Amino acid sequence: MSSVKIIAEAGPNHNGNINLAYKLVDIAKRSGADYVKFQTSIPSEHISKYALKADYQKRNTKKNQSQLDMSKKMTLSFKEFKLLKRYCDKKKIKFLSTAFGLSSINFLKKFKMEYFKIPSGEINNVLYLKKIGRLKKRVILSTGMSTMKEISYALKILTLNGTKKKNITVLQCNTEYPTPLADVNLRAMLEIKKKFKINVGYSDHTKGTEASVIAASIGASIIEKHFTISQKLKGPDHKSSLLEKDLKEMIKKIKNVEVILGNKIKKPTKSEKKNIKIARNSIVANRDIFKGEKFTNKNLTVKRPGSGISPTNFFKILGKKAKKNFKKDQLISI
Repeated sequence: MSSVKIIAEAGPNHNGNINLAYKLVDIAKRSGADYVKFQTSIPSEHISKYALKADYQKRNTKKNQSQLDMSKKMTLSFKEFKLLKRYCDKKKIKFLSTAFGLSSINFLKKFKMEYFKIPSGEINNVLYLKKIGRLKKRVILSTGMSTMKEISYALKILTLNGTKKKNITVLQCNTEYPTPLADVNLRAMLEIKKKFKINVGYSDHTKGTEASVIAASIGASIIEKHFTISQKLKGPDHKSSLLEKDLKEMIKKIKNVEVILGNKIKKPTKSEKKNIKIARNSIVANRDIFKGEKFTNKNLTVKRPGSGISPTNFFKILGKKAKKNFKKDQLISI
């Protein structure tokens, strides 16, 4: 099977501090992630001063702070993102960042990222979708809070504007931090794959790692998981993000899933070939048989080991004459 790509989602967990962002890159690299992803924005461009915070944002940040003010404090400048991209290149881990707002799309175009990630909140933003579609790049589309009809709409806009369907991966996602297990609904990922005949993956906002591991085992080609340096830090996503040790363990389990699923070819494996002669059966004498005696159902049977004539030939040798004497349980030869 093709390898599952793992995106370590740093998001805004740098809290607007470039040095903390560097540390997150280091964690993603040590953990074995394929990509480390951030979020790039000019907050006032895509958040109005009247926008309210989600409940999870209120719980984990200042309650009297607006969504716009919160985002301003947790955003890196375009200049800092250039430094962050260079740091990722130095550390040899692939850089990704989700663009929030049209200016951020223009900025991130220069980075030659492998994917452009469309966040769940933009799935019905026709201006945003058109701009991404016209880039004709590989796209990851998150589907939190959406319906099949809205997914279809987003795919239509993207493809009509130049993005090839084969270059789009749709992520099952739930936009609640943390996501209750009852709301994960990984079967929706399979339904998306079936309905749209498209690559699928999973963006995981649960507290643990089970959902990501299961998603990998049933066909996710991309797994995205939030991580942080400390769950005690102030910020909207820290409490629902993994620590380094848990991120490492999740990635290890997903890699094991790939090994366990194998390559579809059914044949004796290298590890079990040595046991074929031990565990299988052969045709043996059911009693002493004398030279010239005919083989019958009564004087032949099937027993271990499997180093003699295969039981598949049992009925083929009935009626043939023994060319020598055989003791009971001795392997038959003809």
